[in-house]
Amino acid sequence: MKEKYISIAIDGPAAAGKSTIAKGVADILGFTYVDTGAMYRAYTYYVLQRQVNPQDEVAVSRLKDEVNIDLNADGTILLNGEDVTKAIRLSDINQNVSYIASYKEVRLHLVAEQQKLAENKSVVMDGRDIGTYVLPNADVKIFLVADVKTRAIRRHEENLQKGITSKLEQIEKELKRRDEIDSGRAFAPLKKADDAVYLDSSSLNIEQVIAGVLEIINEKIGLEV
Repeated sequence: MKEKYISIAIDGPAAAGKSTIAKGVADILGFTYVDTGAMYRAYTYYVLQRQVNPQDEVAVSRLKDEVNIDLNADGTILLNGEDVTKAIRLSDINQNVSYIASYKEVRLHLVAEQQKLAENKSVVMDGRDIGTYVLPNADVKIFLVADVKTRAIRRHEENLQKGITSKLEQIEKELKRRDEIDSGRAFAPLKKADDAVYLDSSSLNIEQVIAGVLEIINEKIGLEV
């Protein structure tokens, strides 16, 4: 009998804490963490390195077969063998990733890779459209949100901790713009799946959110830790 793998989908807007929470939950459960946002960021990095206009959908989509992205267990992101873990968090990536992520051919290419990862292992996967499009049959779906001011402060502090130059006002503007693009795109937009559990993390710390997610998982599929 084929082993039953479990999939946990965590969606929500940029800087809602999805990656931190998803990784924490995956570590506790012993599942594989899949950071889909990092995949789109790495693709965006490649587009900019190739000096292709990120708003030229046709030109950007043509690059898909040149992009090889590896998500390592230690959290490092490799793009065609190059460690781009830090580079994909810089401001020029923030300003352009939503354009790249809105292009149908790019999404189809990366979604196929994401779905392969969930076929042969239990995963916690976060993104914008995991529960609605990438893993519509996920065992547990969570829609994680926080107000934009809180998200901006979190991203700003995260950047500073990583030694990345950061301006709070600029981050808040970028997040508002990204929310509009992500929610308004025609193909696989950011939205809550009908069967997802809504979780607002605005007034919660990391440990509290992780505990809340684990409680939801236990309630949905009886997976205790």
